[in-house]
Amino acid sequence: MNKKVYDMLIIGGGPGGYTAALYAARAGLSVAVLEKLAPGGQMAETPQIDNYPGFPDGIDGFTLGQQMKESAQRFGAETVFTQVTGLSLDQEVKSAQTDDGVFYGKTVVVATGAGPRQLNVPGEQAQIGRGVHYCAACDGMFYRNKTVVVVGGGNTAVADALLLSRVAKKVYLVHRRDSLKASKVYHRTLEQTENIEFIWNSQVTEIQPGKVLLKNLQTSNAQEISVDGVFVAIGRTPATWLVKGLLELDEQGYILADESTATNLPGVYAVGDVRSKQLRQIVTAVADGAASVHQAEEYLTGIAG
Repeated sequence: MNKKVYDMLIIGGGPGGYTAALYAARAGLSVAVLEKLAPGGQMAETPQIDNYPGFPDGIDGFTLGQQMKESAQRFGAETVFTQVTGLSLDQEVKSAQTDDGVFYGKTVVVATGAGPRQLNVPGEQAQIGRGVHYCAACDGMFYRNKTVVVVGGGNTAVADALLLSRVAKKVYLVHRRDSLKASKVYHRTLEQTENIEFIWNSQVTEIQPGKVLLKNLQTSNAQEISVDGVFVAIGRTPATWLVKGLLELDEQGYILADESTATNLPGVYAVGDVRSKQLRQIVTAVADGAASVHQAEEYLTGIAG
């Protein structure tokens, strides 16, 4: 039976995936993007993006995702909306099992992303993007001169609190312990930031419009604070279930790949938030996408020659 073998299969249609598709298609490679929902990935849920260059008035994530898809399609990249259910990556011709059959590729770019861990408390889901956020760098500017709460005690939570303190009137930092897990380098800066207030030994029990309900874990006392926005910073979960046992992962479950995006398997690359890296933003995902195609071209030249 004849089967089409693409030069590149891309698993995930976020900014990293579609940048890889654009660069690969422009280089004359045959490309298929396998995306389960809609172009843009997690970015598509962001109502306003102001930190991606080239859009002086900002742009919403859904529109930016659609434009990235159209840019790649202009040069011949294909998009297939389907759920990938399995991968085979250790052969020269690799494959992706999907709800719509098997797709084959000489190279594979894994761009499945990572999602924020949620509090899983009443009211959280209903207010995502309308008072509940998971990225201070993305959405903090909406809370200029307002009151916000940051939930968490690690480096991300502390960095978010400091960022928001430069925008918001008041920042509450809620942590379930009596000391921060964040690096010591942050502590003095936090203590000197007058508009940050710590709420120790507490957890969020419910989020309502305009307020957050807390419970003190030592006394069981309830507390209610009025806030305009909630920023949850309790970690992220990489979408790596497809590659567990196939690709090397770090301790947090992200795919081990350096700035080249190359993984431990030849012809397989990891881009965007799913890759082990220091900063996860749209611009870094885009950079990964470009780098992966450079590596893939060299790999394809080698197996062809």
